[in-house]
Amino acid sequence: MMAQETANPTAQTAHEENPRLKRWKYPLISIGSVILLLIIWAIATMIFDVSPKVLPSPVQLADNAKSMVLQGYSGYPLYVHMGWSLFRSMSGFLLGVALAIPVGLLMGYSPAVNAMLQPILGFYRPIPPIAFIPLMIMWFGIGELSKILLIFSAAFNYTVLNSAAGMRSVPKQLVQAGVNLGLTRRQLFVSVMLPAAMPSILTGVKTSAAISWAILVAAELIAAQAGLGFIIMDAGTFFRISDVFVGIIIVGAIGLLIELLIARLERRLLHWQGK
Repeated sequence: MMAQETANPTAQTAHEENPRLKRWKYPLISIGSVILLLIIWAIATMIFDVSPKVLPSPVQLADNAKSMVLQGYSGYPLYVHMGWSLFRSMSGFLLGVALAIPVGLLMGYSPAVNAMLQPILGFYRPIPPIAFIPLMIMWFGIGELSKILLIFSAAFNYTVLNSAAGMRSVPKQLVQAGVNLGLTRRQLFVSVMLPAAMPSILTGVKTSAAISWAILVAAELIAAQAGLGFIIMDAGTFFRISDVFVGIIIVGAIGLLIELLIARLERRLLHWQGK
């Protein structure tokens, strides 16, 4: 009986996953799925003899991407197009988040402020940002400000909603416990309410980052002469399908990188979750 009991922990340890293997297991599955998709894509274009003007093969896209990296597009190096897109997207996103978080927290904290702002934001929320393009051009011209404000409007929308919901979802028992401990209003907000609302706030930030990057193509419709959205629209106008695909792939890759960076930040800030 004793021998069996002592053998069990050893057997359990033997069946445990190697920590290094466990760490890389799911990233390797993700990489494998992308490689599998590219293989299926390449085989399908070969078997069905698909025209490059309809769907270029991954090999053709790789050659086109190499050419774009070396020669640039429309007189600008590729990194300049990427830089302009990141500048516009991140400027609008950061401005939207910086305003939306305090406004949302105030709405969640104060019923009076919520009653005042909720009808306005409720009316504004269903309107797609692209609908504001004509107004942005008339009010702010065709410069960078109109593009940044279009992205700002999208980022603000989602972050303010989640920030308000996060503040309203703070458990009353948690607040009461802080009051019983003698915390001041400021201490209660900073030490109790804000950390409790943080998961919802970061969900809003993550959504806003994705939306801000996604709305980039629409923002660069406003007379942009450089940017990834400009590449996609310009190449589409002249039926350069390979360039359209390269632009879309770069937009997707950068969007994925932004999402991974925010997820990493979320894990650092919310390290206590799941413990």
